[in-house]
Amino acid sequence: MIFKQLFDKASSTYTYFIADTAAGEAVFIDPVDTHIEDHLALLKQHQCMLKYSLETHVHADHITGGGMLRQKTNALTGVARACGAETADLQLKDGDVIAFAQETIKVIATPGHTPGSISYLWRDRLFTGDTLLINGCGRTDFQGGSAIAMYDSIVNKLFTLPEDTLVCPGHDYNGRRVSCIGQEMAINPRLAGKTRDEFVEIMNNLNLPKPRLIDIAVPANRMCGVPEPEVVQG
Repeated sequence: MIFKQLFDKASSTYTYFIADTAAGEAVFIDPVDTHIEDHLALLKQHQCMLKYSLETHVHADHITGGGMLRQKTNALTGVARACGAETADLQLKDGDVIAFAQETIKVIATPGHTPGSISYLWRDRLFTGDTLLINGCGRTDFQGGSAIAMYDSIVNKLFTLPEDTLVCPGHDYNGRRVSCIGQEMAINPRLAGKTRDEFVEIMNNLNLPKPRLIDIAVPANRMCGVPEPEVVQG
């Protein structure tokens, strides 16, 4: 098996590559459009066919590469049904299992950052997108976000996983690469020892600026990052 964590400096986004080289099948999680050639080079290097390109949510800070990868590799795109990305091939929901080669990836609905945010569990690794970050969590003040839903998703779902489960976040802005459930339960300043009401108070007072690309990225990502082909009138 091959596992790689890739990084987009412009948006501080982590993309994940999982490949079974024996079976020749691979998966990307949260690919970025400006790195398509790098992603294709990885597939070629490891002689793998891309089976799935998966999203943790409809992103507001970058445009996904999922649609472009589908065009170039015939991979299937996957996103939560609640995201409203109707052009995605897989409309995922809580409890779905995505199979490739001899591997399985479990879908865990984790609304809060957006109503359609999901996390993926593969072996001992949890891909949390913008739900649970290292020493933090995603914001909840736009795209239909909910601090109450975020708290319940993290505390009642993710924090029930084994404490040595690795947390692979969708972003980090300080050079950190991985955490674990036990660490986030113990020292995450927004969550450790906090009640739901205390968490909501923290989230309601972050006063963060609007993401620079939100007006471009969100509609683009609802189309898997590529526009629908124009219909030529005969």
